[in-house]
Amino acid sequence: MARCTAPVRGHRTASGAANCPACGGRYGGYRGYSGYGSYSPSSYSPSRNRGSGRSGGGSSRTTQPRWSRAGSSVMYTPAEVRTLTPIRENVEKRATVPDLRDTFLCHAWDDRQGAAKELHDHLESRGVSVWFSEKDIVLGASLLREIDKGLANSRVGIVLVTPAFLRRVEAEGIADKELSALLARDLLVPIVHDTTYEALREVSPLLGSRSGLSTAEEPMADIVVKLAELVAL
Repeated sequence: MARCTAPVRGHRTASGAANCPACGGRYGGYRGYSGYGSYSPSSYSPSRNRGSGRSGGGSSRTTQPRWSRAGSSVMYTPAEVRTLTPIRENVEKRATVPDLRDTFLCHAWDDRQGAAKELHDHLESRGVSVWFSEKDIVLGASLLREIDKGLANSRVGIVLVTPAFLRRVEAEGIADKELSALLARDLLVPIVHDTTYEALREVSPLLGSRSGLSTAEEPMADIVVKLAELVAL
């Protein structure tokens, strides 16, 4: 008998429930705890079924959201579409606001030359403009003031959740202040990397309650492609 992965993975990511061998069939459209409310079936366009190569009854259910461009081969689970649709709607609402960056990258200081820089570089290689402290805060500038400006001038916030990020949030450092501002705007996508949602929930229950994406379930390269599609106008 297939066993539920919830005790280990928690079904916290957008595709976590769909990939559970026990619950995938029942919860292929699982919402998690995103807090984004309901969505309309018109928010995505069903595509042909195509196996994703993952186990679980719901893993073969794939769709393309309405913001996918013609010819795109990127496939999403229904849960991912539900998670990302409200964020996409806000991207579209702010499309006419000039000089906005596509994303604000919230990360731990310890990751600035590692995972955060890699994510930044991958996004920019896809044409996504990223506010990144390593390049956008000049020597002598007020760190908190520049972060405030970066947040205000970005369409979407990406939170790179790593073990180092969890330590910084627990210590109430700069990452914690960025996170608080992003949570208030309700325009963020958590990217869990080298850790778990269970560990995040222990440090930040509010962020841990949000659905997101995880490199434990799909490669960072695939996540970057989805983020690039999400903010493309």
